[in-house]
Amino acid sequence: MQQQKIIILNFGSQTCQLIGRRVRELHTFCEIVPYNKFPENDKDIIGVILSGSPYSVHDPSAFKMDLSTIIGKYPVLGICYGAQLIAASRGGKVEKTGTREYGRANLEKIDPEDPLFKGFVPHSQVWMSHGDTITAIPEDCHVIASTEDVHFAAYASDKDPLWAVQFHPEVVHTKQGKQLLHNFVVDICGSRQEWSPASFIDTTVKNLKAEIGSDHVILGLSGGVDSSVCATLLHKAIGRQLTCIFVDNGLLRKNEFSKVMDAYKGLGLNVVGVNAGDRFYKDLAGVTEPEKKRHIIGRDFVEVFNAEAKKVSDAKWLAQGTIYPDRIESLNITGMTIKSHHNVGGLPKDMTLKLCEPLKWLFKDEVRHVGHELNMPERLIKRHPFPGPGLAVRILGDITREKVRILQDADDIYIENMHEYKMPDGTSLYDHVWQAGAILLSTIRSVGVMGDERTYEHPIALRAVNSMDGMTADWSRLPYDFLAKVSNEIINKVKGVNRVCLDISSKPPSTIEWE
Repeated sequence: MQQQKIIILNFGSQTCQLIGRRVRELHTFCEIVPYNKFPENDKDIIGVILSGSPYSVHDPSAFKMDLSTIIGKYPVLGICYGAQLIAASRGGKVEKTGTREYGRANLEKIDPEDPLFKGFVPHSQVWMSHGDTITAIPEDCHVIASTEDVHFAAYASDKDPLWAVQFHPEVVHTKQGKQLLHNFVVDICGSRQEWSPASFIDTTVKNLKAEIGSDHVILGLSGGVDSSVCATLLHKAIGRQLTCIFVDNGLLRKNEFSKVMDAYKGLGLNVVGVNAGDRFYKDLAGVTEPEKKRHIIGRDFVEVFNAEAKKVSDAKWLAQGTIYPDRIESLNITGMTIKSHHNVGGLPKDMTLKLCEPLKWLFKDEVRHVGHELNMPERLIKRHPFPGPGLAVRILGDITREKVRILQDADDIYIENMHEYKMPDGTSLYDHVWQAGAILLSTIRSVGVMGDERTYEHPIALRAVNSMDGMTADWSRLPYDFLAKVSNEIINKVKGVNRVCLDISSKPPSTIEWE
């Protein structure tokens, strides 16, 4: 039986990944592809969604395509720019009228007979984000929804399975956005809703067994959820044919290496642990520039990993925990690349391994769902993202063992208290935060008083953010009693720290990590 899929054509929208996530939530597989790379020969396509865009349809550099390749052949839904592109290219008009809508609006008129708005309530709230306005729709179309300021808030074709909405159904501010997408994907496109973590595991395990056969696979573990789920999935498929390598660069969290190794052994994984801290400390000595730190750590990791990997003489495959957002190169439509996570870099020419990426179609939340389905430990599944260079980019200034010790102790108090603190719903505070960590401001000393003595020690900054994908983030509103306890415990127990601060900056303009 075919695997049904929705194709999402990316015109450069910041919310394109979110459209994909919403479709997946409807248990329907989807692919996000550049607007100019529609897979015309794919017989599994049941519908097409056109995303928004940062451009006006009148901009010389605006992304455009021949819509005749899809309209009439598949059910089509245009969102924002997608709606304007359909109108402008089929005889309608898109103009700058001076009326712009950014933010909340309400659908004052809805066609209750149109299948796209089945189940909608009167005055349903939607989220607008457009400067141009559709002032005329194609002759073969009719309006199906309006706001107070925008007459053509949504329209549909009289003869083709074609719909277009000026608002963004994928964002949470559109209160019935999920309903609209359900109406399109399930009712209009006919999705059987067969995409699920369980079905993904069954299909992937079967494919891995067939593809890998009796070959041996090497996987570099980081302790994070992506590589851990990747390892567990591969182990389910090929068992002892998988060798995992976990490099301790000396810059992990307190006792993390031993804790993660124990967790992996509990899963039955064949894991080789490499203690390479001495090498990393030596090469980082005296280095203060953040990008230089990252370069040294990346280079050393590749060299250490490669040296260990060569000991597995019969290896034919290199596995990576690459996930779908890593592969969605949103600027690829302009010829630029913003991510290369899925590319194998730094491997020597004599190490001719084939690449295996079992999670390459999954979003982060789907990876966690797969982990649950595989009965992995909660602490591995729910782990916050952690920077590849480790604590080196959470220590301002040069790296020494003593500074790492200070930060490890402070960070451990912070994170463990976050696990222990219970929220009103009974879950831990840790589960309500997307990413958290402590930062050592080792280039700064502050005056303090402990007992009757004057101290001159370092401040610690606490960072906690909430985010969907790390591209944007807002600082987490942590409870005051939690902050008071953590601050008091860090200052009393961590030698070298006499002040604790809270970072309340969001991204943008700040980044999540300090370096």
